[in-house]
Amino acid sequence: MTVTATSTPSTTPTRLKTVSPPVATPISPELQQEVEQFLYVEADLLDSWNLTEWHTLMADDIHYWAPTQQNRTVRERGQELSAPMTAAYFDEDHALLGQRIGRMHTDMAWAEEPRSRTRHLICNVRVRPTDIPDEFEVDSSFYVFRTRMEREMDHFVGRRFDVIRRADTAHGFQVAKRTILIDMSTLIAKNISFFF
Repeated sequence: MTVTATSTPSTTPTRLKTVSPPVATPISPELQQEVEQFLYVEADLLDSWNLTEWHTLMADDIHYWAPTQQNRTVRERGQELSAPMTAAYFDEDHALLGQRIGRMHTDMAWAEEPRSRTRHLICNVRVRPTDIPDEFEVDSSFYVFRTRMEREMDHFVGRRFDVIRRADTAHGFQVAKRTILIDMSTLIAKNISFFF
């Protein structure tokens, strides 16, 4: 079942589904590996708290969005996700991501003082070409483990729907859109001050 939201093109994900996408257009093994390696490098930058370099992997027109989810009946399943411009854990552009990263480098980000230890695991990567050359739709599943202080421990599982394009950067790609679906309707973590 497709999850859609009426919105302007700049805020609507290219494609957002709660079930497996249709059979993907075949791509070369080399492209699949390139994209996967890019995602693994990105995960490593986040886990090593190299946020300034991670920020360079986000395109200038990035839309970084994590809508909230609600428990709905089968009949209302198309309304599980909050619509764009409404409730969201994150709804940020390049500048807002930069501001959040800048705050992390101060001693005023109490949720990350001391810093969390995270591990981002990325799997089930699917790559599809788009109508725009060198721009790809990329779906992936994630598991993020976060521990902090002596006993704080959180687990986040979900899917990411990305638009990734080739770019003249150290890692060859940038993320132009990211939609993050966390597989729980109520987060029990004290905060989500890190990045997905």
